[in-house]
Amino acid sequence: MTAATQPPTLPPRPLRWLFLDLNSYFASVEQQLQPSLRGRPVIVAPVGSDTTVAIAASIEAKRYGISTGTPVWEAKQLCRDLVVTPARHRAYVDYHDRIVAEIERHIPVTRVCSIDEVACRLLDNENDRDSAMALARRIKAGICERVGERLTCSIGIAPNRLLAKLASDLQKPDGLVVFEAAELPAALYPLGLREIAGIGAKMERRLQRDGINDIRQLCERRPRDAGHAWGGTNGDRLWYLLHGVDLPEKPTQSRTIGHSHVLSPGKRGPEPVRLTARRLALKAASRLRRKGYRARLLVLHAKFEDDKSTWRTSIKLPATQDSFVVLQHLDRLFPRLHAAGGTRPGGFRIRMVGVTLMEIEPVVGEQGSLFASLDPDDPLARETRGLALSRAMDRINERFGRHAVSVGPLGGGRIDRVGTKIAFGRIPELDEFHE
Repeated sequence: MTAATQPPTLPPRPLRWLFLDLNSYFASVEQQLQPSLRGRPVIVAPVGSDTTVAIAASIEAKRYGISTGTPVWEAKQLCRDLVVTPARHRAYVDYHDRIVAEIERHIPVTRVCSIDEVACRLLDNENDRDSAMALARRIKAGICERVGERLTCSIGIAPNRLLAKLASDLQKPDGLVVFEAAELPAALYPLGLREIAGIGAKMERRLQRDGINDIRQLCERRPRDAGHAWGGTNGDRLWYLLHGVDLPEKPTQSRTIGHSHVLSPGKRGPEPVRLTARRLALKAASRLRRKGYRARLLVLHAKFEDDKSTWRTSIKLPATQDSFVVLQHLDRLFPRLHAAGGTRPGGFRIRMVGVTLMEIEPVVGEQGSLFASLDPDDPLARETRGLALSRAMDRINERFGRHAVSVGPLGGGRIDRVGTKIAFGRIPELDEFHE
């Protein structure tokens, strides 16, 4: 074997990461809160309509082929005894916080990856196989005893976080899988490429065009050659991760803040959609201020009943965190949405609407406005007052609860209740339940 083909010498690769994945999380919380649901097939749905989809399925429901994203009407056909329960997102955040607190009784949580996933870095005195597995079992027992007996989890342990997450996926529910360096990468060969986080359908096709049809073929290449097949900068990163090397994390930052809402069937016309979008914009602007950001782009997106694809349009913003500026620009986008709806065979029928603030940047070195003492009708003075009023609304809603004060109409039965929802990759802060 020449130096050009000899694989690189790898550093020591002790067990460094414990990855915990809660099983059927939302549905398990509902079974914990509602004893009558235990042992029964359950799905959690965002609204009480068969036209929506399951956002979680219990372990019992999954045995019927039901999973996250299954339409409610289809799930009912797959299981005649199915129970559909509405989502209670605040309860899921509360249980998440209790679970994290319990995990931290045993080991510090290094990273909260989603509402139902956390990663913990193992210390030198707990990273041999027996110690790591004993730690995992203590965490499982602690969650069962002090948080809820219905809240099971699958745990993966490996030299890096990617492999620990992969291990947690292999044995569900209530699993425990360990990948040690001596087993790598051969232990991964039975798995499909798509089972590796970061390899989707598009990347799989790219690898196949380069002659890589499975994990073995990827790992048997030199790192540089594997990276060439992957493409982009640091393309050899995956090769080292699959061999168990614990690489430094790539820095990430938030680049968007937004919310979306699935409308109930009776409220999918122009006016309920407009009011819902305004409410979502207010929520996004409130989060923007709380995080100390301002935005330069506003995106309005929607899904029509007769189309699975997402329609979207956008408008530039002055660098702002003012709710009134955001609403003013949002009003300019509605004619485009109306025009798009008018061309539909079924008319203007929207099942989902969303508002996203993009091109966000931190507000640093902010000073008091130079325009506060201008004539009240001066545009610059209005902008100053708008931001001050926006912040005052934040304080009132935080103290007295969501909708204590808002902009525009909320009643009259024309708008769905727009609460705080959980995306699996983002956990709402409790302050959001006041927005």
